[in-house]
Amino acid sequence: MNTIPLAARPEPGPTIYEKAGGPETFFKLAAHFYDAVAHDAVLRPHYPADLSDNAWWLALFLIQYCGGPDDYSRQKGHPRLRMRHAPFKIGVAERDAWVNNMRRAVEAHVENEEVKAYLLDYFERTATFLINVKED
Repeated sequence: MNTIPLAARPEPGPTIYEKAGGPETFFKLAAHFYDAVAHDAVLRPHYPADLSDNAWWLALFLIQYCGGPDDYSRQKGHPRLRMRHAPFKIGVAERDAWVNNMRRAVEAHVENEEVKAYLLDYFERTATFLINVKED
């Protein structure tokens, strides 16, 4: 019987998490984003007075999403983004403000162009997915 050898499985490359520089990048990105939210007239009303917990959870979520440790899910469970954001009225204005603030944070703290593109694409798609208010 002739057998065809299977091609060697290529070694997986570095994750987006690793390419971004590890946890420090994500904690800086989240802190920058929430510093902007604190002064954003569109977004600020949607958040609690103390934003530090939000920044922490966002960093852990992004770390996990990008291939790092799963601390977010181990502590909070499945992300369930749609469910977690359902109580908030999210229209195009909120989506745009969120994406614009996040874009500035990414530009300030992410050096790797592949990581920037990956994150910005994810943020654009996800923010649009979370819109839950029909606007006329």
